[in-house]
Amino acid sequence: MELHGIHHVSAITANAANNYAFYTKVLGMRLVKKTVNQDDTSMYHLFYADKLGSPGTDLTFFEIHRAGRTYTGNNSISLTSLRVSSDKAIAYWKERLESFDIAAQQVELQGRQVLFFEDPEKQRLMLVSDQENKGVHAGIPWEETDVPAPFAIIGLGPVKLTVPELEPTERVLMDLMGFRKKANAQLADGTDLYIYEVGEGGTGAEVMLEVMPALQKERPGRGSVHHVAFRVKDKEELERAKKILYAAHLPNSGLVDRYYFQSLYFREPNGILFELATDGPGFATDEDPDRLGETLALPPFLEDEREKIEAKLTPLDTKKK
Repeated sequence: MELHGIHHVSAITANAANNYAFYTKVLGMRLVKKTVNQDDTSMYHLFYADKLGSPGTDLTFFEIHRAGRTYTGNNSISLTSLRVSSDKAIAYWKERLESFDIAAQQVELQGRQVLFFEDPEKQRLMLVSDQENKGVHAGIPWEETDVPAPFAIIGLGPVKLTVPELEPTERVLMDLMGFRKKANAQLADGTDLYIYEVGEGGTGAEVMLEVMPALQKERPGRGSVHHVAFRVKDKEELERAKKILYAAHLPNSGLVDRYYFQSLYFREPNGILFELATDGPGFATDEDPDRLGETLALPPFLEDEREKIEAKLTPLDTKKK
């Protein structure tokens, strides 16, 4: 496969309004799309990203009101990271988060300054400095926030997978998806990490594997991650990836039209859901770029159901004041 880095990460929230407040008001990200889960239109699907909603900058959330707490464990996407431009930005965010009474731990990982913290639903997050990054380009800062542009969140960084066995997941990453083994690292608690990169590499194109054979399987809930998506150029690359998966006897969804991008889903051998997603056509397909995320956007194949869909949703005011 020819992958170009991380496309998006999708997680679970139990409260869209509180989620919107945290990711836009505290983290200063832009809501670029307010839509619904196309597989269950009774729930919001919110997309936070850079100024343009660029591929590789999207952190998305499904709103599941009934979602209970997450019991962390194996077979999971156990950490999502967000890119900032510099070590000075990390220092800024430590002070900012603590001003909101959010505990933040700054350490060095792979020679980079990083900051570990959690959102109000215990979503496990890490800010990572792009001070020395020479890989996949970051996004464009969103300026309509009180976060200064030099310190803005500008994309997704490495995702961490926690698995009971290294070899099955490593084999899929390297033999099928084109990842390269980059390095080993160690967390402050002594946990070993195996780090892989794809395409141009850098913070926007890395996966970290943490092997924890003694852990129970994670029981997902609010604050857990549903899946991680990786970038492909276009539909033709998706078709080629589908053939590769079939040849490896890995079941997959086939091509799925998400309107804003085309997708394909499959589970790697440790059960973690991967998505491959095209860079285009993008979020400005049905909205003015200056007004992204302000109204409920529905793809054409759901537009006839708008009245029924809106009746099931709790109104969420995302219009500019």
